[in-house]
Amino acid sequence: MSTQSWLTQGTLVLASNNKGKIAEFEKLFAELNLPVEVIAQGKLNIEDAIEDGLSFVENAIIKARHASKISGKPAIADDSGICIPILDGAPGIYSARYAGEHGDDAANNQKLLAELKLLRKDGQAIEGMFVCVLALVQHADDPLPQIFQGIWKGEVLEVARGENGFGYDPLFWLPELGLSSAEMSKEEKNKISHRGQAMQLFKASLEQ
Repeated sequence: MSTQSWLTQGTLVLASNNKGKIAEFEKLFAELNLPVEVIAQGKLNIEDAIEDGLSFVENAIIKARHASKISGKPAIADDSGICIPILDGAPGIYSARYAGEHGDDAANNQKLLAELKLLRKDGQAIEGMFVCVLALVQHADDPLPQIFQGIWKGEVLEVARGENGFGYDPLFWLPELGLSSAEMSKEEKNKISHRGQAMQLFKASLEQ
């Protein structure tokens, strides 16, 4: 099946109801200037899928298939989160619901800071990385989902910084820039972020 066959269908469903994520994707898709309308699943009254996979890849595919099945259209889904090596990769796929309630950014950030406080040694940076996996399905039963992965490495701050972004952005420190992810503009972030990297790979696939 052609990489670009879904482009002839006119509409691509974005399998997300996360406002922050949708805003980032809308900006990224606008930059791609695709000859297709990208519609967030909420506008089609599609609720979130049950994410019961054990990896970012599995959950991204689950979400894409769910949106495609209900809409009858090709769909693209993102599964993303922050992985901290010193926590054996946690919060990982549970990033959005780390503190219990899905999407409670403040509680999630607070829990991560509390857990790292016990492990943090004076003057020692704690490494972290944002991960994004995009899954594109032509239809709900597509046997060959396309996968695009981005990894953004940085450090985890002791205190939140910045007002932009969402999720763990205020805790994600980029030492080479001297900024947190939440102190960057959307344009700056999209150029180098995990989501921006995955979208660049997606864009490159369209040019093959």
